[in-house]
Amino acid sequence: MAIFYGKSDVELGHAGQLYPGMMENPQMRWGFIRKVYSILCMQLLLAFGVSLVMFLVHPVREFMRTPNGLCVMIVALILTFVLCMMMFYFSKRHPWNYVILFLFTIAMSFMIGAACTQKRGEAVLMTAGLTLVVTLGLTIFTFVAAKRGLDFSFLGPFLFCALLLLMAFSILRIVFPMGRLGAQVIGCIGALVYSGYIIYDTDNLIKRFGYDEYMEAAMCLFLDIINLFLSLLAILGGDD
Repeated sequence: MAIFYGKSDVELGHAGQLYPGMMENPQMRWGFIRKVYSILCMQLLLAFGVSLVMFLVHPVREFMRTPNGLCVMIVALILTFVLCMMMFYFSKRHPWNYVILFLFTIAMSFMIGAACTQKRGEAVLMTAGLTLVVTLGLTIFTFVAAKRGLDFSFLGPFLFCALLLLMAFSILRIVFPMGRLGAQVIGCIGALVYSGYIIYDTDNLIKRFGYDEYMEAAMCLFLDIINLFLSLLAILGGDD
């Protein structure tokens, strides 16, 4: 009986491997993945709730279109950047990691809501649906590809260079306005870059993130998805 159970455990462990040659316990890695996606789902739900309130409450929506609203948005942007840096510093210090993660998610949600208030409701809804479909598709693709032995770690340097170029174009667009077409071109580039980052960070989630790096993993995926949404919104969302 012991031999039978031992053989079953080995076969189960082999069948549950996420990629060929996996040396760690698959159950532990799956537990880590579930924890990361649980945190990520809570972040996305919070972002959806805050953005929805900002979009539907008319006084808030009108305020965000005023110069004062722009100032508040700039403050929120700076706060988001500061909290992002703090998050990576306090990521392993409980309970501060959860507190900072919550504050960062709220600040990021405010940024998303502010962007949505400038667009038509149909465009925002269509962008949210497209982001969901693309994210699920890329996630499933990465898990299947990893199972078949593909590795996406080579994407790291290319995506980083593409991100720097994207940031440079975005700054250039602020200095020299390029109109609606310029926003769509930058949105298309951003959508490709952040789609690549979803594949890259999901691959890291499967193979490389340590068990105590669940906060970093959730943060990376959250930022990838949100930036993909904002990029697609720039493509599809006409000004209201």
